[in-house]
Amino acid sequence: MELDVDIAARPTTSAFLRRQLGFPRVRQAWVTKRARVASLFEAGGVAGPVEVYFRVFKREQELEVWARGEGERRFVRLQTYPVCQVSGDLGPKRKEGDRQIPEGFYTIDVLNPRSEYHLSMRVDYPNAVDRARGRTGSLGGDIFIHGGCSTIGCVPVTDEWIEELYLIAIEARESGQRRIPVHIFPTRLDDAGLDWLRDRYGEDHADFAFWENLQDGYALFERTRTLPSIAPERDHYVIRSPPARPLGRALGDPR
Repeated sequence: MELDVDIAARPTTSAFLRRQLGFPRVRQAWVTKRARVASLFEAGGVAGPVEVYFRVFKREQELEVWARGEGERRFVRLQTYPVCQVSGDLGPKRKEGDRQIPEGFYTIDVLNPRSEYHLSMRVDYPNAVDRARGRTGSLGGDIFIHGGCSTIGCVPVTDEWIEELYLIAIEARESGQRRIPVHIFPTRLDDAGLDWLRDRYGEDHADFAFWENLQDGYALFERTRTLPSIAPERDHYVIRSPPARPLGRALGDPR
């Protein structure tokens, strides 16, 4: 049996859920966390079908979950989860084995119910911008949000919290969302955060212009609570205000 369940493969909704629940860890999460996840959506005023969005802050070691319901334009924050551990330094991942957590605009494309780290969700690193910015040789891959509390470039959130995040991802998939946007930032990129990066690393740092580029996407979401339109252009992202899009489209997919 294959280990990964590809949520972009467009199985029928009921078959997808039945298959997920065929795995013991998913069943366990369904029993122990389903009511909790439902209460998060209810508290946020988000009614199905839902669309969700994750963003990760490396310096703060936080993962936020945002969601919106059918017919809603603005996302609301459902919950903030602690990231148990980070590796490497601030700055994007450029090669295999550098222990860096990627930075940029990605999507979750695979749910893995038989992960070595309890449950996991794959981030589709490297994207086109990573490939343009990467160093010679392999860029690496297999970047996951997963359980446990160890990492050499992934985002561990402990077994307890990955169960909630996994069920949130299943809820989005059941609602027709094929890919979940996940934006990974070095820190909160408000003006204070960018000033902190400037003071710590300097404007001549190799990644500072890239962080300014990421700030454009961060700031647009902060202003509008809608996901920007993001497209790769060589070694940077082109970020624009989003057009109206139907529920279920993969927003912010930079590939």
